[in-house]
Amino acid sequence: MYHQKYMREAIKEAELGLSEGGVPIGSVLVLEGKIIGRGRNQRVQKHSVILHAEMDAIENAGQRTPEEYQRSIMYTTLSACQMCSGTIVYLGIRTVVMAENENARGAEEFLKEHNVELINLDLSEMKELLRSNR
Repeated sequence: MYHQKYMREAIKEAELGLSEGGVPIGSVLVLEGKIIGRGRNQRVQKHSVILHAEMDAIENAGQRTPEEYQRSIMYTTLSACQMCSGTIVYLGIRTVVMAENENARGAEEFLKEHNVELINLDLSEMKELLRSNR
């Protein structure tokens, strides 16, 4: 139930992105039970090649100490790509919770090799949302 609460917030970000005409992928960064950053894929809205949901959430969290990143959990509606995974490892985020990884499998092996815990909630709701928007 704990992870569902925060994933629901990431899904809200995905839905917001979709309502803006963008790709329905959302993310939240949580530190000790508090959302410190929210983000959504803004590739379409801002014509950005790097503003993925995870990057947007990290940017919106503002500067944090290494210790805060290490205690944070990244929630994302899709398996994190190589760029986002690299940033997760670079910052020292140790846990990533994803809604699903069937529509796109990101750099999961890379994250595991760097001792990042991966939790896949395998939510059919997100699988369907992404499939219907291709």
